[in-house]
Amino acid sequence: MPDPMHFDGMADLYDRARPPYPDALWSRLGALGVLGSGTRVLELGAGSGLATAPMVAAGAAVTAVEPGPALADLLRRRVPEATVVEGTAESVPLDDAAFDLAVVATAVHWLDLDVVLPRLHRALVPGGHLAVWRHVFGDPTAPLTPFRERVAQIVRERGDVPPRPGPAELDTTGWVGRLTAGGWFAVRHVDELRWSVDLGADQVRDLFTTFSEWSDAEAEAAGRAVRDLGGRVTEHYLTPLLVLRRAGTPTR
Repeated sequence: MPDPMHFDGMADLYDRARPPYPDALWSRLGALGVLGSGTRVLELGAGSGLATAPMVAAGAAVTAVEPGPALADLLRRRVPEATVVEGTAESVPLDDAAFDLAVVATAVHWLDLDVVLPRLHRALVPGGHLAVWRHVFGDPTAPLTPFRERVAQIVRERGDVPPRPGPAELDTTGWVGRLTAGGWFAVRHVDELRWSVDLGADQVRDLFTTFSEWSDAEAEAAGRAVRDLGGRVTEHYLTPLLVLRRAGTPTR
C-alpha cells in the first residue's frame, strides 16, 4: 500500500494540482446545518487546506490535523486563521466534547478507523456530526471520453496492482458500513455530487503525479494524451458525501 506521507514530499505540487471541492458540497453542508458561523470543526488529514480554507470562510473555527510537516507548514501559511496540529488522527490529543463537526476530506482510506471512530465520538458534542467525502477522479456514469480511454489504457498496461484495504472508492455502501461499524455513528445523509473541470496537459500531468498509485512516467503519459487530443480536456468527477450523526450510546 502507498505511504500516506507520499504527499508530504510534494506539498507545493499537491496544493497547486488538486482541484477544489465543488460549491455544491459546501452548500449541502450548510443546508444540513452542520457547517456555518461558529461551528467548531476538527479536520483530520487536512493536507494543504483545500477543505480548511472554505470552512474558515464559512465562519467555522477549524482545528486541522496533518501528519506531514511540509503540508502542515504550508497549511499554516495558507490558512493562518486555522489551528494546525502536526500529528496523526490516531494519536493527537483531543479534548472531550470539544467539537461540533469532524471532517475527513479525501483521507478516510488512510485512517485506522477502529482507533479513530471512538476518538471522534469522544471529541464531538452530543448531536455532533462526522462528514466524510473524497474526489473520485473519473465519474463512471459520464460518457466515456477519448482521454478516459487513454487513461484506461495506461492503467491496463500497469498490470495487476493489490487493492487498497477497505472499501473501493466507488463503494459508498461499503464506506457507510465501515463508518457505522461499532455503533459510534449513524448515517444522516448520503449524496453523490457530480461536476466537471477543464484541464490542460500540464495540469493533468501535475494532478496525476499526486495520485499515490500513479508513477511519474504514467502521469507524463496522461499529459501527453491531453496534448494529443488538442491540449485541453473536460474531466467529469464525482464527490461522494457521507454525513453521520454521533450516536448517543455506542454498541461497544
